[in-house]
Amino acid sequence: MDIRYFIGVDISKATAPADRLDWAVFDGKNIVFQSQSANSEVGIRTTLKLIRALPFFQVTESVCCMEHTGIYNAHLLAYLHKLSFPLWLESSLQIKKAGGLQRGKTDAIDAQRIAEYAFRFRDQMRLWQPPRPILQKLASLSALRQRLLSVRQQLQQPITEQDGFVDVTLQKQLTKTCQTSLKAINADLQAADRQITELIEGDDRLKELFAWITSVPGVGPATATEVIVATDEFKSISNPKKLACHAGVAPFEYRSGSSVRAGPPGGKTRVSQHARMRLKSLFHLGAMSAVRMKGELQEYYQRKVGEGKNKMSALNAVRNKLIHRVCSVVHRGQKYDKNYMPALA
Repeated sequence: MDIRYFIGVDISKATAPADRLDWAVFDGKNIVFQSQSANSEVGIRTTLKLIRALPFFQVTESVCCMEHTGIYNAHLLAYLHKLSFPLWLESSLQIKKAGGLQRGKTDAIDAQRIAEYAFRFRDQMRLWQPPRPILQKLASLSALRQRLLSVRQQLQQPITEQDGFVDVTLQKQLTKTCQTSLKAINADLQAADRQITELIEGDDRLKELFAWITSVPGVGPATATEVIVATDEFKSISNPKKLACHAGVAPFEYRSGSSVRAGPPGGKTRVSQHARMRLKSLFHLGAMSAVRMKGELQEYYQRKVGEGKNKMSALNAVRNKLIHRVCSVVHRGQKYDKNYMPALA
């Protein structure tokens, strides 16, 4: 794919009155265009007219690169995809680290850096494709469910913890005061769970994936839903090692000479903190459940701890095994079978 123009867009939340986009176009040598617009269809359309006026501009010979910003890039992605623009979504941390030592920071400068990043790393370009509309609904419902759980915990946990430490009459009063809110949150949670179930049951592909993933011991419906959303139905991530890295489960060594992690060879490796934390948390809960149940994973965990391995490291190994099993059942297109033996060539 020969690219003449690299378009960098920095998406920011302006104080008022609306979101803002900063645009920069790099031709491989210079920034040939720079502008600012509202984050709306009208603002995007107006700016694209100016970009299209650049010499020899062709949509097929350009790429638009931007950072992951959640809902704030929804207008831009939808409109550019409708026009068949090649789109590249990249991690903000990846762009920042690739930029090296930086002096000065404004939205306009950030747009330039994104455009220059796209040019420098054009051989590693990964074009974005929108997930199916039903998957976008599933992602929204899963996020809503997560927020409801968080709110419920914020209300319920302090009351539970202070039981026995405060006056009994006061404790009853506090519990009664929160009761209405907790009932409403629980009702909303049930409604969200019901909608998620209906969404999955009504789609053959989601239903199939859900059945395979939840057949793995220790992997529940919430984990299965988050895995399907995070991997775009295993289209963007299907390799278990990549999924483990994405979930913050894969361990990495961090050592360099005597300045970083000085110590004897064979020092402890650590998992990266740059992970999809919700996915990591769910796999952690799944691993905790798996090691409490009689079976292979419980025996594996106990054996590793008995060999002197740190408990959290052993638990992380169980999380890794769960991820490999999830990817395996999806790859084979079958439910989990503990007696499964791969065919030998």
